[in-house]
Amino acid sequence: MGLLYVLQTNISSIIIGLLIILLLWKYLGKQRRYGRLPPGPPGIPLLGNLLQIDLKQPDKFYMELSKKFGSVFTVWLGPEPVVVVSGYQAIKEALVDQGEDFNGRANVAIAVRLMNEYGVGSSNGQRWKELRGFSLMSLKNFGIGCRSLEERVQVEAKCLVKAFSEHGDSTVNPKDLLFHSIINLFCSIVFGCRSEYNDPEFQIMYKAVYTYFDVLKGNVSMLYNIFPQIVERFPGKHHEMFAAVEKAKAYVRQESDRRQNHLDTSNPQDFLDAYLVKMTEEQEKPRTEFNFDNLFPCVWDLFAAGTETQSSTLSHAFLMMIKYPQIQEKVQKEIDEVIGLNRFPTVDDRKKMPYTDAVIHEVQRTMSLAPTAVPHQMTRDTVFHNYHIPKGTKMFPLLSSVLWDPKLFNNPKEFDPDNFLDDSGHFKKNDGFLAFGVGKRSCLGDGIGIPRMVLFIFFTSVLQHFSFSGTSPPEKTDASVVSYFIGRLARPYTCYVKLRKPNIP
Repeated sequence: MGLLYVLQTNISSIIIGLLIILLLWKYLGKQRRYGRLPPGPPGIPLLGNLLQIDLKQPDKFYMELSKKFGSVFTVWLGPEPVVVVSGYQAIKEALVDQGEDFNGRANVAIAVRLMNEYGVGSSNGQRWKELRGFSLMSLKNFGIGCRSLEERVQVEAKCLVKAFSEHGDSTVNPKDLLFHSIINLFCSIVFGCRSEYNDPEFQIMYKAVYTYFDVLKGNVSMLYNIFPQIVERFPGKHHEMFAAVEKAKAYVRQESDRRQNHLDTSNPQDFLDAYLVKMTEEQEKPRTEFNFDNLFPCVWDLFAAGTETQSSTLSHAFLMMIKYPQIQEKVQKEIDEVIGLNRFPTVDDRKKMPYTDAVIHEVQRTMSLAPTAVPHQMTRDTVFHNYHIPKGTKMFPLLSSVLWDPKLFNNPKEFDPDNFLDDSGHFKKNDGFLAFGVGKRSCLGDGIGIPRMVLFIFFTSVLQHFSFSGTSPPEKTDASVVSYFIGRLARPYTCYVKLRKPNIP
């Protein structure tokens, strides 16, 4: 027995040693392949620079590296290199001037597990171009024969106002109401109608989106994306998330099958109808991208891209109104003067409300929700700033380096709506406002103004009817955001919401 134990131990040690040698060999092979990458901090085999990075605030580490290595440098996240591009000029050169080289999507392991490189957000090449063009056109065309996007946003804003009114004198967590409301808005866009929050079909989409972002905010997502084959074998809430998304996928397929029996191809009523019409038109076309493989990922892209970002932005916006009550008063004064109290806001009102528009922009700028955007990937071997970046290399545009640039914004780390106002009080555009990214891989909906529309109508509708105050004095209110490996989100909080007018229309 003793000899057998020794043999087993030695065999195990040999196997572990061979695995380590194999991994080191692969790592050193990658180092040789990427030998002409931009400079960066030295790492250790297999882990790269992971032990040097604050994994909850990696962009801070990148900002420090940019001071040492310049606007283009390389970090190693585990065994994979990532080129980081910092500063307005370098990011513009990469994503606009050389956009065809940099506009690939670098799919992390969770995205591959969920979407398998289908849909708009996870695809590349011709598939991405066709699906992105279709999605933008379909959303833009709402209003021809069906309710427009603006009407859908206004309907949901009215429901949100009603939901706030039901809390009376008790404290409320705005993020919960906002998250439900934004998901319901996208249900209206995709499926044609909103639902009550306890509706079983609404809960299918709600749980899928909620558990998805709950996982992304945790360490398990970072570990899964770096070591997917290992983490996949361990229990955890990532498995609950995968199951919830699969259930949502089955629901979308079931709804699609039901609609195909009575589809009016001349009058699509929502995004799902529009996609099914396109499928019908191209059913005889070889290798069409409009099939069931791409259907759910296209639907999911709308929910995943818009729900957490917009609900978190709005939640933080109301927190800033608590922190700065004088700003809240100025916003409400402008609302009263332009909109009044007897009608709901419209998109056209934004042009007449420069201060409110500036406040919303400043909320987005200071939050910097996605400091490194969604990872890009090189579509071909590229020379950039005299460095050779091979095809397939991941790239992070460090958007926070632009949004917080003192050359572009006064006191960039302070909340100051004057960053977007000229001396006459008119709204002033700033090239450094890259909250939605830049280039062809920027936010899908921003091309037709969906996020701006939602933020403006929701923000003004709520402040038209309510005033926000904290559970502690403004000077003691913590208005900082919470950083995660994936980016930044609004800090959870509760507050008081006081009705400004007696009747809610």
